[in-house]
Amino acid sequence: MLERSCAAIDLGASSGRVAVVDCDGERVRVREAWRFATPERRDRETGYQCWDLEGIEREIRAGLTAAAAMAPLESAGVDGWGVDHVFLDAHHDTLGPAVSYRDDRTRGVMELVQSRVPAKEIYRRTGIQFQPFNTLYQLAASARRNPSWLARARHLLMLPDYFHFRLCGAISTEYTNATTTQLYGVTSDDWDDDLLAIAGVSRDLLTTPVQPGTLLGEMPSLGAGRSLRVIAPGTHDTASAVAAIPLASAEEAFLISGTWSLMGVESALPLCDERARQLNFSNEGGVERRYRVLQNIAGLWLTQCIARELGKPEASLLAAAAVASPWLSSIDPDDPRFLNPPSMIAAIRDFCAETGQDEPAGDGALVRCALESLALSYRRVKDELESLLGHSLTRIRIAGGGGRNELLNQLAADACEVPVIVGPAESSLLGNGCVQLIALGVFASLDEARALLRRSFATREVEPRRSLPDGVRERFRAFVRRRREPDGAKREHPPA
Repeated sequence: MLERSCAAIDLGASSGRVAVVDCDGERVRVREAWRFATPERRDRETGYQCWDLEGIEREIRAGLTAAAAMAPLESAGVDGWGVDHVFLDAHHDTLGPAVSYRDDRTRGVMELVQSRVPAKEIYRRTGIQFQPFNTLYQLAASARRNPSWLARARHLLMLPDYFHFRLCGAISTEYTNATTTQLYGVTSDDWDDDLLAIAGVSRDLLTTPVQPGTLLGEMPSLGAGRSLRVIAPGTHDTASAVAAIPLASAEEAFLISGTWSLMGVESALPLCDERARQLNFSNEGGVERRYRVLQNIAGLWLTQCIARELGKPEASLLAAAAVASPWLSSIDPDDPRFLNPPSMIAAIRDFCAETGQDEPAGDGALVRCALESLALSYRRVKDELESLLGHSLTRIRIAGGGGRNELLNQLAADACEVPVIVGPAESSLLGNGCVQLIALGVFASLDEARALLRRSFATREVEPRRSLPDGVRERFRAFVRRRREPDGAKREHPPA
């Protein structure tokens, strides 16, 4: 068949990309057209850490122009990170800033909400992992601190939905992102009115979610006199990424490796019993309504912060980490102090000092400590998934840009004691594009798209090489127990 092309727009909290995804019936390929650092700003009125919506939109439009010069595009769609959102007023103008999940305005809000609705009940209704920056708690924070926003708001859009609106004028909410808000019923398949009321939000602000692959509208021509269809992919970037992973059996876990690490399994049914709540697993909607049972884990944000703080390229720091002494010290990456500290280096060293470990000495030791700690987190999640599923996981498929980090891949295999299969790297872009191609009739289903992706992209297998030294896992488990203990509730938010 003739080659068919679409534009996949993938927004990350660190960087964004616009790419052309092509299919000729024999192969799928992805070609990056535009890359940019995600614009942020500090809101003058509130002091909140925010996203620069106008800056992001400029980059998206520049990327689409570049993509249109590479191929005759038929459609475009946006995916991005979850939880963050935009209010629109009656005139469809933005109302208040787009506050970042890393802003500390939600400190204490999760506990306040849970004093009105017990955590067990919230989880029973939504099946979503408890994180202090979930949309539920962000909205509750707005209701307390900025009630005028909610009073004047007429629409609430998640960030990818907002940019779809800017491209084609459609007011929509896409299903995979809606499910991550902790406001959507895992069994009712509808917005939860009680939780919306707790958050101070009217249901009138929200639309009935549309499924991935929905045609939202058209945007003006980018050339050749042809308009561009706007199609909703799985707008949560993890939904798009998982869609592109060629999972082969129920014994395989996925690990999306990037600024965040998202580790879990694909399931026909949600796993949201009391044990899953205690372990804090999320049941997020996926493409073709396949659930993503997963945990969010702090990811390469740790090393990104170290590199920025030192003013050194990550490649040189990884080289230093590769020759640093192994398994000398570790941290709990999901301790709230690492969410957005003034100094990541100081936070790591302070954690080690507080827990009676030697502080990492030198750049390589710092980065190695962070990466080894991530690998230990992967092992923790693997063990917990196995306890929920009742069977072993024999392989882990790593996708995303973090799959290029060979040291972390090897550490993951060693810590988890199973092979890891690496690739494809551009999973969010590919999953985004494949959902558009399904909507365009190129593929009949996600399974058909995955089969062609399997033939189109090489993967590589990393076998475990070294066993962990005695005591390393036990020490790490103690860190996690300390964080999860009831008297550790005051540590659920990062320090000011």
